[in-house]
Amino acid sequence: MRAFFFLLARNRLALAGGIVLLVVVILALITPLLPLADPDVTNTSNRFQPILSDGALLGTDHLGRDLLSRLMWGTRLSLAVGFAAAIVAATIGAAIGIVAGYYGGRSDNIIMRGVDMLMAFPYILLALAIVAALGPGLMNALIAVAAVNVPFFARNIRGITVGIANKEFVDAARLAGLSDSRIILSEILPNVIPVIVIAMSTTIGWMILETAGLSFLGLGSQPPQADLGSMLGEARSALITNPHTSIVPGMMILVIVMSINLLGDGVRDALDPRLKSGALSRPMAATRVDRAEAPPPATGTGLLEVRALQTQFHVKNRIYRAVGGVDLHVEKGECLGIIGESGSGKSVTALSIMGLVASPPGVVTGGAAYYDGEDLIGAPYRRLRDMRGRNVSYIFQDPLATLHPLYRVGDQLIEAIRAHRPIGKAEGREKAVELLKAVRIPNAEKRISDYPHEMSGGMRQRVGIAMALANDPDIIIADEPTTALDVTVQAQVLTILDDLRRSRGLAIVFITHDFGVVAQLCDRVAVMYAGRIVEEGRTTDILDAPRHPYTARLMACVPELGGGKRRLEAIPGLPPVVDKLPDGCAFADRCDRVQPDCRAGEIALHKVGSQAVRCLHPVDSKEAAE
Repeated sequence: MRAFFFLLARNRLALAGGIVLLVVVILALITPLLPLADPDVTNTSNRFQPILSDGALLGTDHLGRDLLSRLMWGTRLSLAVGFAAAIVAATIGAAIGIVAGYYGGRSDNIIMRGVDMLMAFPYILLALAIVAALGPGLMNALIAVAAVNVPFFARNIRGITVGIANKEFVDAARLAGLSDSRIILSEILPNVIPVIVIAMSTTIGWMILETAGLSFLGLGSQPPQADLGSMLGEARSALITNPHTSIVPGMMILVIVMSINLLGDGVRDALDPRLKSGALSRPMAATRVDRAEAPPPATGTGLLEVRALQTQFHVKNRIYRAVGGVDLHVEKGECLGIIGESGSGKSVTALSIMGLVASPPGVVTGGAAYYDGEDLIGAPYRRLRDMRGRNVSYIFQDPLATLHPLYRVGDQLIEAIRAHRPIGKAEGREKAVELLKAVRIPNAEKRISDYPHEMSGGMRQRVGIAMALANDPDIIIADEPTTALDVTVQAQVLTILDDLRRSRGLAIVFITHDFGVVAQLCDRVAVMYAGRIVEEGRTTDILDAPRHPYTARLMACVPELGGGKRRLEAIPGLPPVVDKLPDGCAFADRCDRVQPDCRAGEIALHKVGSQAVRCLHPVDSKEAAE
């Protein structure tokens, strides 16, 4: 609840709307306690008194009735009717939607066709027809407004329920022997209540307007009882001569409806779990850079030099140190593998290099990433945009999520080229076909017209590789591009990348969980844990003799075919939470070689043989070779 109010308060428009609505509701509630004139007492000798008249702060109407008193009582009545109509419509509509969505089949078809019939009528005409049938009156207007809004709630809740009713936890409840009514109340309803609240918060304003519209036409509240709509209806004949009689209730309707809509939008955003970590701010075009110290100088001659890179995520009052000072270098034509458990900082490191970490909440707080001597961290957005795809390309893990589902793959390849240089339609198509052939997609001339969903996972990943190659980059960052593929397709993709690297002189940064992939493709490997490099060296050296206990345990977890029976190892415990990293070695709590000095302080990356290791008690060469 505190998180909800915190997010709501960060939306200034929603906060302003909530404050205004709260003031209006409080005034409406205390109206009977205020020293106001009787709103129904007429005095024709004082008719049409102007605003700020003696005894009538907002003037009087055509019958000499006090406008302030009628406004307060009318606001009280309009709010009560609007909220009551919203509750009735939401309750009935949600019940219909849940029943239709949960049971499905013929029940769903019959119920929703009836709802569709109601929605086929314009809502105001349907409301007029209901009031005409029931007769004028405020209660009948409430029934009409609630009835015409039931289909809106029913359709929304039905759509949500259909998705929930097929979830595994609902199937588990059925297997446990729960009745349909208990499943609906205990499993379905709690999951749709946020949707009901959001729908109510965004429709109450419309219901107040609809009620006011019926009263304006004389079908709602009847004289002498007043609501905001009837006040407008009575004042329309004097709109030109005495406009204040219309402006006063009109402004109150405007204030109420605007404040409800602003608050409703804020409630919708605050209840959306996808916005909680990123607050309510629009992500920046590039990762925010806030370096307390000047960037370290480039010391190597590699094509890509990463020096002391630090990236954090600032979420409320917590700071997650996802990358805690990473040093990397990649030579031209070299493949560097970055390996580690999920959450070790591999992807964040790669995304930070090109400013692709979402801000908020991501912030690069230190270090530098030099491409051919130029620091990419904090570079102007225009420069970064020009380099993305042209100098440094990125292959994402899930091509189905990164390829646009509504565009053909050929059009997306051509767009990737046009982002950096002008190209004609015919030339672009020819280049796209050439790229598809380069990544070994058969029948490329026809497959260029396919949509992403018409391709297999391996084919889509090849399209992603082709898109990365579209502008002949110098570096490709491949973020676990083979994770979701079967071993045969994985081997084909790795072979393609290796052949392209050797034929084009590409440098590749390959992020993976798989030591088998590292062995096949990478020249060097860097092992990451808790946002830092814990071991680095040539692939053959590390595979033959890992020196860091974490690397050795990772390799022991890999099953070996044809090696006879052996125990499949597992690393005990879980990686540390990066907002509360322990002192000293982050792996100490899971390490079987831990000593008291491992927890004493910072441990530097130092040379042990041909490898660089962040460990005070590394695995010796004899143990590593066993």
